[in-house]
This record gives sequence, structure tokens and C-alpha cells, in this order.
Amino acid sequence: MKKYSGEIWIILGAILWGTTGTSQAFAPRNASSLSIGAVRLALGGIALFIFSRWRGHSFNDNSWPRAATVFSGLSVAVYNLFFFAGVAKTGVAVGTIVTIGSSPILAGFLGWLIRKEQPGWKWGLATVVAVIGGTILVLPGEQLSIDIAGIVFALLAGLAYATFAVASKNLLEDIQPEVVMAVVFCLGALLLSPLLFFQDLSWLIEINGWLSALHLGLFATAAAYLFYGHGLKFVPVAKATTLTLAEPLTASLLGILVLGERFSTSAGLGIGLILIGLTILTLRTRKNVS
Repeated sequence: MKKYSGEIWIILGAILWGTTGTSQAFAPRNASSLSIGAVRLALGGIALFIFSRWRGHSFNDNSWPRAATVFSGLSVAVYNLFFFAGVAKTGVAVGTIVTIGSSPILAGFLGWLIRKEQPGWKWGLATVVAVIGGTILVLPGEQLSIDIAGIVFALLAGLAYATFAVASKNLLEDIQPEVVMAVVFCLGALLLSPLLFFQDLSWLIEINGWLSALHLGLFATAAAYLFYGHGLKFVPVAKATTLTLAEPLTASLLGILVLGERFSTSAGLGIGLILIGLTILTLRTRKNVS
């Protein structure tokens, strides 16, 4: 069981990310995606900081790799901006497909270029199968709108996520996961905080607004990235990013079970393909990249 712990931590984190859409569905109607994203990062960063201090970790170490820290925090902030911009321009379906489809590929390339990781054919096969499954899950019922600027924004969101994974992986080599994620998300929240002055935050007054914000901040961000950090410490960047495709799988299942969305043949096919991709990726070979 121990040799699979890294993959399990990442999948658990992705499952928590997959609750984001369901939680947002219960938020007040006037809660914009951008304001939710900014509040989510702020609450998540604060929760991770408190947890790290409770665990007795110090933030006064001058040996922190500054470049990797800045890139990680900046990537978290930029990802949220570009993803929401991409969705606004080209629609939820296309924006999500381009982002989730490009991030594993870009993470594999950056992991190879910067960290000299060799993802291998198994990762390539698993990624293709899982991305196709994720695409099938997102497409049904969505009106497709192709916008070049929106696609570019979505690709930049995928690149930002891949950059976050690589930079965080470098930090995790010498620093505890909870400390890394606390610093990274506090920095990301600080960078996005000016946006809060231009967003309608009245939804936070309502009880369902607070409940949604707390769930997104504490579970879908703090706990999710804490799990992800523990897994990323032991799993190659490319593999870790592909494993996070458990997120659309979870989101789809919650949509069917909680929100009452219709279970279709295409949904079943998409779910099956993601499960096959994740299974391929977690099967052991004699030689693994670390």
C-alpha cells in the first residue's frame, strides 16, 4: 500500500476539487466565478497557514527557493484569471476542455525540460485516454462557441497550472507540503486580493454563500492542495497532473447523484475512459520515474 500512497493522495485531492462545481451550484446567484475564486484562495491560504503553525512549522527560514516560490504563487493567481477569462470568452465546455487537455501535456513537457523527468509511453497512453474521457464528460448539453482569444486564455491557464506543479515539486523536495501550500496560496491570494474591490461580495452575507465559501476554501482548496502536495512530493509532475483528471470524474458523478443531472451514454463512456486512464497510470512497471 505504501508504494501507492503518492497516487492516492493526489486522487483524494482531485476528488475534493471535483466538489467545486456542486458547491458553486448552491451559492447565491449573484456570486461571480471570479469573486468565488478570489475568496476561495484567501480562505484556503489562511487555513493552510493556521494548520502549518498548529503543526509547529516556521516561516522564517531564509533558505526558501525564492524563484520557485514566486513562480508557484504567481501561477496559482494567473491560473484563476486565465481560466475564468477563457470560460467567459469561449464558453464552459471549450474553456474546460482546452485547460484540462493541455495541462497534463504541458506538465509533461516542463517536467522533462526542467526536471529531466521521463514520463514514458504509459503516461502518454493514460493521458490520451483520460483526456478523451474528460472531453466527453464536458461536451454533452453544452453549446460550443469557438473564440480564439478564449482558447488562448484557456491554454495559458493550462500552462499556469503546469508551471505551478513543476515549481511546487521543486519546493517540496526540501520543505513540508503544508508549509509549501500555505506560502504558495497566501501569495496567490495576496496577488488576487485587489480584484475583491471590484467584485460584488454581497453573496457572502447569505448563509448559503458563507457555507459555499467555507467548503470551497477549507475542503476544495486547503485540504485538496494539502493532499495534492503530499502526493506530488513522491510522484513525477506529468503523472501527478494526469491523475488530477479524477476531478471531472468526481464533478460528473456529483452532478448526477446530487444535482439530479441526467446520466447519459456519453457520461458513462467518459467516466469509463477516465477510470481506464487512471488505472493504466497507477499500474506498476519495473522502472518508475521519481
